[in-house]
Amino acid sequence: MAKFDLNQVNDMYVDVLREIGNIGAGNATTAISNMLNLKVNMDVPKVELLTFQELPAAISAEEETIAGIYLEVESDISGSMMFLLKMDSAHYLVNRLMGRPDDYNEEFNEIDLSALKEIGNIISGSYLSALSTMTNMCITSSVPYLAIDMAGAILSVPAIQFGQFGDNALLIETEFGDDVKIQGFFILLPDIDSYDKILTSLGIQI
Repeated sequence: MAKFDLNQVNDMYVDVLREIGNIGAGNATTAISNMLNLKVNMDVPKVELLTFQELPAAISAEEETIAGIYLEVESDISGSMMFLLKMDSAHYLVNRLMGRPDDYNEEFNEIDLSALKEIGNIISGSYLSALSTMTNMCITSSVPYLAIDMAGAILSVPAIQFGQFGDNALLIETEFGDDVKIQGFFILLPDIDSYDKILTSLGIQI
């Protein structure tokens, strides 16, 4: 059993995750700019270590409907990752991709959902690529799964899956867009043995 406990995550690790977030944001900016054919700026305003109980409030009210893209993480490390968007942001991105007016707000159809899944996949892949580069590990992901549900329901997935390892999760908030700023929330959830591997590869003593 790994000796690392999520409650032991220190400031150095959070700083490293912030740097990974910044690199991932840079990668995602290029990909999303090309995909949407517009200039997009993206940054990482904060990285927080939160309890699973605090996660929903950091993103939205638990009963608010959000979009969540979930992927399995594989190869040298294993676990999962989530990218979360509020519905107004999700509609804005899909409208941009589909060439619709920004204020179009009809219920998503199958094509819209596929587009949203691809946007989330590109952004999540950008973060995984940054982590892979910094750790010199092979990190791949599964086909993404998209859920549109209340925040409390979507965030119950990591709470159930990782609650046995500790009470904390690492939340990376991103902001991107042009004239309209969109908030996204990225949660990387390696399994407990993979945390050991990531920290060791980054030269952090545990």
